[in-house]
Amino acid sequence: MNPKVIQGGSFSDHRGSISYVNDFVFKDIERFYIISNSDENPIRAWQGHKLDEKNFYCLTGSFKIHFVKIDNWESPSKNLPIETILVSESDSKIVHIPAGYANAIESLESNSKLISFSTLPLTKVSEDDVRYESNYWKLNG
Repeated sequence: MNPKVIQGGSFSDHRGSISYVNDFVFKDIERFYIISNSDENPIRAWQGHKLDEKNFYCLTGSFKIHFVKIDNWESPSKNLPIETILVSESDSKIVHIPAGYANAIESLESNSKLISFSTLPLTKVSEDDVRYESNYWKLNG
């Protein structure tokens, strides 16, 4: 499975607005959390997942979701291509990152908030979570 964008939409009228991603299915979601990076450290990098699938939705502000397909969990190539998808509060979409990838979350504005839906129960996170140095793959910018 490859990363993908699940596009949603929004609707506004005199009562206010609604943002939605109707094609997102919560079938395997086990938990969620909200990410808000500090202004001093706007990039949270690099965290790999052998089993967990991540789904990111921007609540406020904007983010770049960077990800690499891991070729070797113990010593991945430092030349893996980095893919990036931009998400913002004005673009209602979910970025799905399947298992087998490492990701980096970069906030582009102060007070940005990103919700992450995960498919792995918290009890299994310790056997899945692989962390790499924040500069293991160099981000432009």
